[in-house]
Amino acid sequence: MVEINLNRRQFLKLTGATAATLAVVELGFNEKEVHATSKEFKIAKTNVTPTICAFCGVGCGILVHTDDKTVVYTEGDPDSPVNEGTLCSKGTTIRQVYTSEKRVTKPMYRAPGSDKWVEKDWDWMYKTISQRVKETRDKSFVVEENGIQVNKTEAIASLGGAALDNEETYLLAKMMRGLGVTYLEHQARI
Repeated sequence: MVEINLNRRQFLKLTGATAATLAVVELGFNEKEVHATSKEFKIAKTNVTPTICAFCGVGCGILVHTDDKTVVYTEGDPDSPVNEGTLCSKGTTIRQVYTSEKRVTKPMYRAPGSDKWVEKDWDWMYKTISQRVKETRDKSFVVEENGIQVNKTEAIASLGGAALDNEETYLLAKMMRGLGVTYLEHQARI
């Protein structure tokens, strides 16, 4: 008679492994069938595009699976040195930024004092925003302060976000500095 000394954890592992082995053997396991079925997965024929998560300043890598101009699935990028394939709870749901029915796809404007948003076209928005930026800058531009040339405006601020890449951030900062804006901030610092 052989005596086996197992603690509770070892006993559960052994019985679990035995049950799994018996289930596979008794129920049958057809490798060819599984391989054929795997071709039907929703991401099997998608285009995979690596990108960066837009929710915070960490910069986690995400793989976006697209098919017919829609996002089918997103997952952490295992090749990313930042997150090594893992994602936080917000990062795992980033697909909803694109697929949500609540996503705003056209410019919306709310007039001062109004409680309603009105859809506007892009040309009207560009023209209105540029006019207001120019008016504000012209009213608040300071050329000289205490005998020193400063060329600044403190009436406009710029807030960057983690969704901007390095090139966009560079161009945004250059444009704001060209306008004389002194308040440049970023989402990651707030």
